[in-house]
Amino acid sequence: MNIQMLAFAFLAAAAVGGIAWVFIYPFLSGEKTAETRRASVARPEPAARSVDKNQRSRREQVEGSLKDLEARRQKEKRVPLSTRLTQAGLDWTPQKFMILSGVLGVAAFMAAMLGGGGLLGAAGLGFAAGFGLPRWALSFLKKRREKAFLKALPDAVDVIVRGIKAGLPLFESLKVVAADSPEPLKTEFMAIIETQAIGMPLGEACARLYERMPLPEANFFGIVIAIQQKSGGNLSEALGNLSKVLRDRKKMADKIQAMSMEAKASAGIIGALPPCVMSFVYITTPDYMSLLWTHPTGQLMLVGCAIWMTIGILVMKKMINFDF
Repeated sequence: MNIQMLAFAFLAAAAVGGIAWVFIYPFLSGEKTAETRRASVARPEPAARSVDKNQRSRREQVEGSLKDLEARRQKEKRVPLSTRLTQAGLDWTPQKFMILSGVLGVAAFMAAMLGGGGLLGAAGLGFAAGFGLPRWALSFLKKRREKAFLKALPDAVDVIVRGIKAGLPLFESLKVVAADSPEPLKTEFMAIIETQAIGMPLGEACARLYERMPLPEANFFGIVIAIQQKSGGNLSEALGNLSKVLRDRKKMADKIQAMSMEAKASAGIIGALPPCVMSFVYITTPDYMSLLWTHPTGQLMLVGCAIWMTIGILVMKKMINFDF
């Protein structure tokens, strides 16, 4: 019994000593204070938290800039006639364009009536000449101007990059581009400089380039400048990367153009075959073909054929055009 009591007392003393060693000894010996000190040293510094906060803030600014630009693009989805005239490089007013379209339509209608084409044929020809032809010419001038702009834009961005690396401000680099670049790049950059001179921020002035030149490349340029003006960063590196992207896109477009030339040639032959056959038949037997525009049924058939041919040409154009 005494041995059992001694064993129990020994175990109780060992348990109490272990508890004291774990919970009381660190405070008495100072080890807990040292542990706290080491934990405070290992804790991240406020500077690191500040850097992370700045990065998050810059990311939020970039996302906000992109959202603002996209919202403005959605609001301006419907392009007015005055903007389309500016995109085509014309300094006409919308009233002048509408008057010219009306004159063309009336002239075509009167010419068809005097030529014995009938009322329906004359109305169709007048509508095509007054509504379709001017807008087709506007679209043609716009695309030709956009091609010239794309051809000169990568070189202009390289000039801006070299100017920034040489120590010039961004505004002065834009002035150099506006002074030495070919048309239409010269006119567009002069518009940026004039817009900034009247008080608009440079980033917003560059972002408005997309309104006058609705191209993804112009949108890229405006976004890069707008984000840099709001968030900072290495502008020369960003524009250098943009120049590389622009040149790669141009190479891809040229490659697609070369690969799709066979399909475009086939579509052109198929689309031109019916009018050519009709012309040859009219030259050989004019009385046989003249029924199409002298008889009411022939006029109706001619309008239906024109509509179906237009639909077929548009479908072929959609099939051979590649957007990227």
